[in-house]
Amino acid sequence: MAAKKKKSVLARRVNELEDAVTRMFTGTPPAPKAKKRRKAKRKTAKAAAKGAVKKAKKAKKATKKVAKKAKKTAKKAKKAAKRVVRKAKRKARR
Repeated sequence: MAAKKKKSVLARRVNELEDAVTRMFTGTPPAPKAKKRRKAKRKTAKAAAKGAVKKAKKAKKATKKVAKKAKKTAKKAKKAAKRVVRKAKRKARR
């Protein structure tokens, strides 16, 4: 099966006008227009690089979050230890 030859813009316009005139005189409603096909978007090198940068930033943010949580836990442990020491001192004074 051979590929369908594409009509020139002028030929298409002539066909459209002929159809329009025919419809005007026959009183038939306009034919539904075929939807245009969308082209698939291809990822460019720039977009791929941008995606890689985004991933790296996300990873960096995640590691920062983990470090912050560890720091917070350590701080809480230190505070608890101090509290225990203070309590022991108070008990010793009595």
